[in-house]
Order: sequence, then C-alpha cells, then structure tokens
Amino acid sequence: MGLRERILADTKEAMKAKDSARLSTLRLISAAIKDREIAARGEGGDEAGLAEAELTAILSKMVKQRQESAKAYEEGGRLELAERELDEIKVIQSYLPRQLDAEETRAAIDKAIAELGAESIRDMGRVMAELRARHAGQMDFGAVGPMVKDRLMK
Repeated sequence: MGLRERILADTKEAMKAKDSARLSTLRLISAAIKDREIAARGEGGDEAGLAEAELTAILSKMVKQRQESAKAYEEGGRLELAERELDEIKVIQSYLPRQLDAEETRAAIDKAIAELGAESIRDMGRVMAELRARHAGQMDFGAVGPMVKDRLMK
C-alpha cells in the first residue's frame, strides 16, 4: 500500500473512530498533497500524480512548519496551541520513513564523502545532493549541512 492509500485509509478510520484531532491533521495532509498536484499540473506535470519522494518531501515540510509554529507558540506563552502543533507533528511523522539516528547519519555522511571522493568544502553541494537522493525524509538536512561542512574541513 502506497503512502497516499495509507493516508486515505487512515482518514476513513479516523472518521469512523470520531478522532477529530487525527482526522483534522489527515485532512491537512490531503489538502497539501492536492495543492501540490494542482501546481504540478499547472507546470505541465503528468496526470499520474506525485511520486512517493514528493509526498515525503511535502510531509517533511509540514513537520518543519509545525516545529517552527510550536516554537513560536511556546515563546509567546500559548502552550495549548504549541501542544496541538506537536500532536500534528506526531501524526505526520507516522507517515515518514524512520529517521536516522546520530551514528547512522555520520555513517551516511562518511559513505557519501568516500564514494564521491569529496576532499574539500567545494564538494559540499555534491555530498548534500547525494545524501538528499539517498535519504530523503530520513534526516534533518538543516542539521546535516554543518556536519558535512565540519567533516570536509578536516
């Protein structure tokens, strides 16, 4: 079962269970996917829909947006809104691939650097592109960038 089918099935299940919080988040996910499909059609994209990698990218972006919102709500003293954002993050992350831990991330960086023969900071773009291709949705590239830079400067 593909990601899209899982989301649709879980939406129906949340409706039956009257789980309004989960249902709300699943509807937000579906709306974001539909928006991206419409944009792709406008750009001359295919009618078949979005690839799994694109769906993963949409979900990753949604998680990042909610993390930023939760942080802003916490700073503003709106803890109930921050809690709701964190609950949405949990639902969205359940559809993302498992995140690599710190050791697995370091190993992936080392492997990409070795395979590409990267030796200096000038190779950082190639290394990051390789990591994105292999590990989309599995690591936080905002945190990985400084790790790659540090590794290449040694």
